[in-house]
Amino acid sequence: MENTKKRLFKTSLLLAVLLFVGLGVQGQNTSKLNDAQIASVAVTANQIDVEYAEIAQKISQNADIKRFAQTMKDDHNAVIGLAVALAKKLQVTPEDNAVTKSLLDGAKTTKSQLNKKKGKVFDKAYIDNEVGYHKAVIDAVEKVLIPQTKNAELKTLLEKVLPTLKIHLKHAEVIQLKFK
Repeated sequence: MENTKKRLFKTSLLLAVLLFVGLGVQGQNTSKLNDAQIASVAVTANQIDVEYAEIAQKISQNADIKRFAQTMKDDHNAVIGLAVALAKKLQVTPEDNAVTKSLLDGAKTTKSQLNKKKGKVFDKAYIDNEVGYHKAVIDAVEKVLIPQTKNAELKTLLEKVLPTLKIHLKHAEVIQLKFK
């Protein structure tokens, strides 16, 4: 059991590190992303959480986890819709980049690990991942994406989504307490 906890912590930490390394958060030396790349990161990060939610809906038997997963799926799909609509309006094509690639690579590993788990072990792994993922995404949105966004409408969208991400984090942390 202790090894499982350590692996889950390492997985969440790895995801956070991948996100920050990919974003180049290094104090003053932050890599610059253009708006098309930021749009890609935003859509990708939301899509990844939708995919985690779909795994939870398939595997979990826990009502709290299933409800949380449905909220993640609904809310993150809504954000994707807003981002895609804004990109069309602005005639910006989201541009793949190193951040997008690192997010996708990290998600591939996490999804593989989640798909191997069952029961309460799965539920704990899923909710621990959600807490870590939301912390990393919130930090990246606040410290990198919003400050680097040039387009006012894209910046407004990111600012508008931030409170929802924080609510998701709080909700995940409440559920996480049930698995301590």
